Amino acid sequence: MTTTRCVLLSAAFDMHEYFGAVMAEHAPAVTLVGPDTAEPEAVTLALAWRPPGDGFTRFPALQAVCGIGAGIDNILSCPSLPAGLPVVRVLDPRQGAAMAEYVLFHVLWHHRRFGRFLEQQRQARWQRFVAPPAGEMTVGILGLGRIGGEVAGTLQGLGYRVAGWRRADGPAGLDAVLARSDILVNLLPLTPETRGILDHRLFRRMKPGASLVQVGRGEHLVEADLLAALDSGRLSGAALDVFPDEPLAASHPFWHHPGIVVTPHVASEASPVEVARTLARTAAELAAGQPPSAAIDRRRGY
Repeated sequence: MTTTRCVLLSAAFDMHEYFGAVMAEHAPAVTLVGPDTAEPEAVTLALAWRPPGDGFTRFPALQAVCGIGAGIDNILSCPSLPAGLPVVRVLDPRQGAAMAEYVLFHVLWHHRRFGRFLEQQRQARWQRFVAPPAGEMTVGILGLGRIGGEVAGTLQGLGYRVAGWRRADGPAGLDAVLARSDILVNLLPLTPETRGILDHRLFRRMKPGASLVQVGRGEHLVEADLLAALDSGRLSGAALDVFPDEPLAASHPFWHHPGIVVTPHVASEASPVEVARTLARTAAELAAGQPPSAAIDRRRGY
């Protein structure tokens, strides 16, 4: 059996510990090596997540690089990524359901004002608040790809009104969604056009008192603008799962802001098994002289 050597490139965590256990069963033809391997010229595949800036420079024979999830912007932004190298993303069919669960929880949190009740509990204060029915609430979704569509369907199934926006809908379509949405969910891919899209200009166009669920990419959000919108009362709250620098620094104001719920990038992630299967499939395709079937369009960024 021909073996493909795959280098693990990450400045964020130990991927060998995370993925190594499932490789023997689901990708037996792929051997994982570290970035300090003694034979870099024998490495033809890479598995990366937030790779170091010079991570690709030691590996002249790379034929493809795989991310560990649907988001691959962290790889595309790496300065040492060779031009033209195919970038493959993992598509775990369960990720859509996991994202829908996460979004639904936070939609309910903001809709039913559970944060207010938690604060009342800490103060031993009994004050009732009756939320409007789901059918009177509009959830706006920025990004209606595979995962966004599943999120929209889940919310509609519980009676929420859903307003979706794709970049192809243009500025007028975005304004219409922002003006209607009681809760705004960001699921956009990160591209030059969407970087910084969640800024003071967008917040000013949102429905007063609306809330934000940010599960796209950390670089979508202008953090100072969100804090200002919350402090002014323009927005009533935010749930944040992604950040430009992870882990979030202990000194970051998001940790202690009363209007913000922070989670550590757990909304939806591909399972190690699906990552291993993607590596195995990609290695087999390369060995057969075929382009990787799960490669993204680098020009579009997804």
